Amino acid sequence: MCTRRAARVYRSPGGQTSSVWSPKLRSLIRPKPLSSSRVRELVGAISLERMWSSFLRPMLIERSPGGHGNLQVRELISGHLLSLTARWTVEFDLFDALTPRGTLPFGSVIATLDPKSPRRLVFACHLDSKWFPLDGKGRPFIGATDSAVPCSLILEAVTALDARLRQLKDKGSPLTLQLFFLDGEEAFGDWTETDSLYGARHLAERLHAEPGPGGAANKLDAIDLFVLLDLLGAPEPLILSHFSETRGHFMRLFSLEKRLHGLGLLDAHRLDNPYFRPDLYFGPVEDDHVPFLRRGVPVLHVISTPFPAVWHTHDDTEENLHRPTVTNLCRIFVAFLAETLAL
Repeated sequence: MCTRRAARVYRSPGGQTSSVWSPKLRSLIRPKPLSSSRVRELVGAISLERMWSSFLRPMLIERSPGGHGNLQVRELISGHLLSLTARWTVEFDLFDALTPRGTLPFGSVIATLDPKSPRRLVFACHLDSKWFPLDGKGRPFIGATDSAVPCSLILEAVTALDARLRQLKDKGSPLTLQLFFLDGEEAFGDWTETDSLYGARHLAERLHAEPGPGGAANKLDAIDLFVLLDLLGAPEPLILSHFSETRGHFMRLFSLEKRLHGLGLLDAHRLDNPYFRPDLYFGPVEDDHVPFLRRGVPVLHVISTPFPAVWHTHDDTEENLHRPTVTNLCRIFVAFLAETLAL
């Protein structure tokens, strides 16, 4: 079993980390606070049943790169985004890479709300599952928290916000939303720089080489914030701020959680044990953000640390997910997107 290693960072005062590379300085993110009535309206558009039946359950299959399940999930993601009224531009980053199991095909799904906009807010997750042999009960590893739930959270969030995202696109906002569903996050053997993050490494290199919109040096330079979701869906997650440059955005998640609790919009939620904890620090984790961080992209890493108890076991299944937590996180992310994009 591989373990994700601590990322290479510098320490800054107060326990936060600072990335080796300079953060972007031309951010167009100007969060717009939401009224209580708007928060209720946005949260009311979320459908747990849709998220569970249309997105999550179809993804609870073996999704290792090169397999039929991996292709099936890519088609589910791309097909749904193309069906929305916001008219997403969807493309695939397809490539072959040498792995400890031989050369395998990989394919990440990239969706952009408005490719003409000069700046991007990216929400990302990985779509693959780690390859394990069947367990003693004949079960494949399906990775519910790792990372079927994060994929489903993103799909439900943009579905609930579909009409408002269409309006944002129609008015030609300079800040648009971009989604990365990255393939090949998992290692096939021991976690190394060459056996891990296949899709993230390939896409970061590609975007760094492509001319950016609106005068940006390249497409990576157009990203104002890269929000990565991973290992979500277990009860009582502990989510920390890992990078000082994006602590302000983390504090917005912390504040939104408190606000939604106060409005009675979070289920089975304890305010004395919040998901987002600005007062704790355990250190960063290597994940799909690393190739982007190394090229100067500001990163907000939304990952449960310590990892869920079912991490990289065949018990990372639907039965061990906590529905109220999944629902609450989706509500928080919808409010965060609406604030960030000024919907």
